[in-house]
Amino acid sequence: MQFSNCQQNQPTMKRIFPFLLLIAFCNCQPEATQTWIVTPYPNAVTVAPGGFDFSQGVHLESADPNLEGVVSFFQKRMEEIGVNVDNESRKKIHLELAAGDEKKQEAYALKIGKTRIQLTASHPKGIFYGMMTLWQQLRLSKNMSVPRGFVEDVPRYGHRGFMLDESRHFFGKEKVKQLIDLMAVLKLNTFHWHLTDSPGWRIEIKAYPKLTTVGGIGNHTNPDAPARFYTQEDIKEIVAYAAERQVEIIPEIDMPGHATAANRAYPEFSGGGSEKHPEFTFDPGKEGTYHYLTTILEEVASLFPSEYIHLGGDEVHFGNEKWKTNDSIQALMRREQLSTLVDVEHYFIRRMADQLTQMDKKLAGWDEIVESDVSKQGSVVYWWRHDKGDQLQKSLDKGYATVLCPRVPLYFDFVQHDSHENGRRWDGFGTLEDVYAYPESTHKFTEAEAKLIEGIQGNLWTERFDSDIWVDYMTFPRMVALAESAWTSKDNKNLERFNTNLLPFHNFLESLGIGYFNSFDPTLTPEPEH
Repeated sequence: MQFSNCQQNQPTMKRIFPFLLLIAFCNCQPEATQTWIVTPYPNAVTVAPGGFDFSQGVHLESADPNLEGVVSFFQKRMEEIGVNVDNESRKKIHLELAAGDEKKQEAYALKIGKTRIQLTASHPKGIFYGMMTLWQQLRLSKNMSVPRGFVEDVPRYGHRGFMLDESRHFFGKEKVKQLIDLMAVLKLNTFHWHLTDSPGWRIEIKAYPKLTTVGGIGNHTNPDAPARFYTQEDIKEIVAYAAERQVEIIPEIDMPGHATAANRAYPEFSGGGSEKHPEFTFDPGKEGTYHYLTTILEEVASLFPSEYIHLGGDEVHFGNEKWKTNDSIQALMRREQLSTLVDVEHYFIRRMADQLTQMDKKLAGWDEIVESDVSKQGSVVYWWRHDKGDQLQKSLDKGYATVLCPRVPLYFDFVQHDSHENGRRWDGFGTLEDVYAYPESTHKFTEAEAKLIEGIQGNLWTERFDSDIWVDYMTFPRMVALAESAWTSKDNKNLERFNTNLLPFHNFLESLGIGYFNSFDPTLTPEPEH
């Protein structure tokens, strides 16, 4: 409107003065400042007034062919939440790879203006996590804008893991994919897949088909349940699905203990067991055992790109009683000058670790492998026995890369509230707050020790849980707390902020049909019925 036209109307001053005040208010009132509600919370955030509005669409802009997969992934994810990805949009997210620290591939930086977002990282992983921050803010806030300002983010730990046991109870491909989806949302990057144990063998091995047709029969609660397992095509599909979401899958093939299912299929390689744990071990005294297991691991190695294969190595003493009278094992002890059955166990682990090395793989194992003197460069130790702090100290003193996954508080099969009955306890259990407070609540590492801590992991064993409902209930919201403890630096963790941001995550889980334990009001979510 031109000033001369206003003059022609000749309004009275009584009418024009409030009108000018209204214009001044509209033009000068500061824009509201938004807050980030993402989990895990970024490590450096500067928020400016206003936001970047997605309601009119956005252009994901990148000329780098290395980012085609990330761009394609988030085009679909954005459209699923109502954001139109349009190359003609004047609103742009510019994705750029720039030189950076090779050890910080998951780091990213966001510069968010009114019409342009600049997302920079040194690796596609960082671009993925920067986009996930934007996506999660939109999805959880149910608001079509994100805060303006800056985010500079880098994870606390390189290993941010979750383990699912499918030997004791089998849950299937769709459930595994759903868990991987949620891990990606939470920036967890390692899915530890416990595929073999005493109740059942869950991965197809073409050289030994009876491992699944016979060893796959049964589960922890029903030894006669029909065989359930993953074909190699299933495995390839899930590995590719995880890789698209920046999740590495580490398979676990348990040995030399926890071998009952395999020994049902091929008893000629059994080392026997005990009354409570029959046919529990492989036979370390037979050369044929090493050929058999190496062949299995070669097929496993061909399916999983991860540099690690987890061989378990735990609790062998549960079922090595027959080793005392096994001729081949006694001959091995004389030949190799092994004094005890524990020495036999360690001999076995070293030989299998050597086989992994020949496959260009590294050994992952539970904390019992510390005494085996396997290569520090080729191994990672998972410390799980929370009551054996000396074992953690041994691992660090010997210079092993170590993942922290102690039963308390990171075993998600433990109860999460004192009123709960279906779950384990061991002088305590892991509440949501306990998971969030870990590891600094328990450990004070020296600078040298801290460098050996690869990360933390939550483990869901399934002796007591046989349905998707129970998997969800025991996992959530503890997985959310785990994610922030694994990503956000200890100085930036804030339980009050976490709890505030957890509420919209509850709503997100509900929208997906995923049950969870409501730690804010335990009476709202009692344990599921069996």
